[in-house]
Amino acid sequence: GSAVDGPGMRYVLFVSGCQFRCLYCHNPDTIKMHNGRVMTVNSVIEEIDEYASFLRFAGGLTISGGEPLMQAHFIREILYLAKHDLHLHTTLDTQGFLAAHLEDEWFDDVDLILLDIKHIDPEKYLALTSKPLQPTLDFARRLSAMGKKMWVRYVLVPGYTDDFDDVEKLADFVATLDGVERVEVLPFHKMGEKKWEELGFEYRLKDVQPPSLDLLKRVIGQFRERGLYTC
Repeated sequence: GSAVDGPGMRYVLFVSGCQFRCLYCHNPDTIKMHNGRVMTVNSVIEEIDEYASFLRFAGGLTISGGEPLMQAHFIREILYLAKHDLHLHTTLDTQGFLAAHLEDEWFDDVDLILLDIKHIDPEKYLALTSKPLQPTLDFARRLSAMGKKMWVRYVLVPGYTDDFDDVEKLADFVATLDGVERVEVLPFHKMGEKKWEELGFEYRLKDVQPPSLDLLKRVIGQFRERGLYTC
């Protein structure tokens, strides 16, 4: 785990299955539900428990993917046991697309949401992810109303997510939300490209390079202008 996965040192549980097809996905091996190991709730908790005494003071558990909400019942049980039996800080990494199907109580044992907002323009969001934007924005507002702590995450991809006006609109939206502890601007990288090739998928960002330091500073600055702690 790292700061990207939540506060402190994290045990990161990657679960399989994602309904999105993000062009820059760096975990394409988690898209299909049949990838990975078949595990029970208890077997997952047993593995986490091996590190629990360290994680209690050093960090906690982060559940990522894939999209964890595709396995909502399974994940909720893990969160409950991690919180109440292992006494761990819990973090959920999600784009929130499926959250409308869940009651507020589902999130009772989630201490922090890492909310991935991949774009603010509906048409560009659809082109980037293959799914509509509105459910993610609705979920962000819902988390705000619930008083949930959030880290908003935005992947900076030159030519795709770097438009000045788009970033302005996103920053304006995030500034309306309560509970946002930070905004993480994550520079696009090429580390997932080999996975795409190994899986036989077409990787459409072959010619895209990571953002320059100047571009990264500009985008971070746009969020900071709204008083948002941004890194």
